[in-house]
Amino acid sequence: MNPWKDETTLLVTCPKALPPYLGQELRDLGMDGVRELVSGVECRGTLSDCLKLNLELRTGHRVLYELARFRAPGPDGLYEEAGKIPWEELIPADGYVSVSSALRTEAVRDSRFANLKLKDALVDRIAARKGRRPDSGPEQDRSCVFLYWQGSDAAVYLDATGDSLSRRGWRTMPGKAPLQETLAAGMLLAAGWPGIAAQGGRFLDPMCGSGTLAVEAAHLAQDRAPGLARENFAFMHVPGYRHRVWEGLLRAAEERVRDLAEGRFLATDKDPAQMAACHQNATRAGVDELLRTRVCDFRDLDVPPGPGLVIMNPEYGVRLGDEGPLRETYKALGDFLKQRCQGWRAAILCGNPDLARHVGLKPSRRIPFWNAKIECRLLVYELYEGSRKRRDGS
Repeated sequence: MNPWKDETTLLVTCPKALPPYLGQELRDLGMDGVRELVSGVECRGTLSDCLKLNLELRTGHRVLYELARFRAPGPDGLYEEAGKIPWEELIPADGYVSVSSALRTEAVRDSRFANLKLKDALVDRIAARKGRRPDSGPEQDRSCVFLYWQGSDAAVYLDATGDSLSRRGWRTMPGKAPLQETLAAGMLLAAGWPGIAAQGGRFLDPMCGSGTLAVEAAHLAQDRAPGLARENFAFMHVPGYRHRVWEGLLRAAEERVRDLAEGRFLATDKDPAQMAACHQNATRAGVDELLRTRVCDFRDLDVPPGPGLVIMNPEYGVRLGDEGPLRETYKALGDFLKQRCQGWRAAILCGNPDLARHVGLKPSRRIPFWNAKIECRLLVYELYEGSRKRRDGS
């Protein structure tokens, strides 16, 4: 087996509601056989293709290279079939491997037991052929294997990513309830930020927290690959990995980063600690010179003229007793958008339909997303300059 040249099914995992955006990313990268699933997207490719995907994908979590599919009525069947995979060609005998899984089977109720049976199969085979076995454990910073087991059908993958792609490598201060980078990228794509940015539009997050949306927006506008700041991926620990190929991909990605005018990106928050986290993360991400930051409540913010995108992730009032005070906040948000953001497009991620009604504006689109386990809608508003009637010339 030579996964660097052998084509198979690649599965890129992602949160629910992100497959349409991830699927488009894969098509834009020239991948064949793209098929969207509930929590991921399949395509065809080699392990060599996985280098590009790990570098470029903004909305995916893990890139998985399929090794085998087989029937596994129970744990013994899993061990037997997994032992037929040539693990000695994929995992160094003196290395380290982590096994994880997703189960929808009555054969095994505890994923830890399934992980153990698969781990035993692969290390036993390597030991029989190499005279020693690799260490194993939970850390996903070296060789990684993934099992998907549904009913009596199992699929085993070589995980080419390791730690999730949402961990870009620049967020050192997460702040309070941080937005996941992959979700932030999906929100920006859904709100049409790439098109607005290409036309020189501005960006504003008036509730920026630790700055995830602002950093992702700057990177999208720059066409900066999200994997540039990350130093380790699981594919780097597969035998046959060529460092020079990866270095070539990095150089090409760095050369296409666009220069942008300063001052187009504005991030504010009323919490000084959050703004400190935002500034540190932006510096680590290499966009601090593009981003203007300010400690202030959105009610006190003077918004520069558009066009542009104002996007935010306010609190949802999930805990009992939080919703009452937030109604006034959402009403104030609506007033802020109507009075100070004319000519802009606005997008609010909301996980509480009652609070959304207090914005007092009719969204042009309600786009479904999931923030962890909370079902949300990205509410998109077109904030016309003057009245809609005058804009239409009627």
